[in-house]
Amino acid sequence: MPGPDFLDTNVLVYAYDRSDRGKQRIAQELLRKAVARSGEIVISSQVLGEFASTLLHKVSPPIRPARLLALLDALSPITLVRVNADTVRRAVEANAAYGIHLYDGMIVAAAESAGCVRIWSEDLNPGQKYFGVSVENPFRP
Repeated sequence: MPGPDFLDTNVLVYAYDRSDRGKQRIAQELLRKAVARSGEIVISSQVLGEFASTLLHKVSPPIRPARLLALLDALSPITLVRVNADTVRRAVEANAAYGIHLYDGMIVAAAESAGCVRIWSEDLNPGQKYFGVSVENPFRP
């Protein structure tokens, strides 16, 4: 059986951002699968932090802290990959090898450490493999 998939921050954000209903539907479906099938789709502690920051400060209207806490509770069944010093080191290697931003490299490193086969992301190059992990953009037609 292949390894799990990894959800980038943008997928979580689109699930709760009403500005693009099409992207919201796709993101919500991926999140439903992640919650229902624990271990088949994973996220990292970095993704949760970026998600929380974006909903508190960047979406309009911003999500209130009490609502965000409830959302975080709802996401708790999703398997969490913890970011550590090795993740940061591997992110630096991803930056050197692929020219991607350090934080994108941390997504790649976390996905690789979890044995993921695919990263669902709008930010990384769809179709490209980073350290053997493929990227697909779920919002691309």
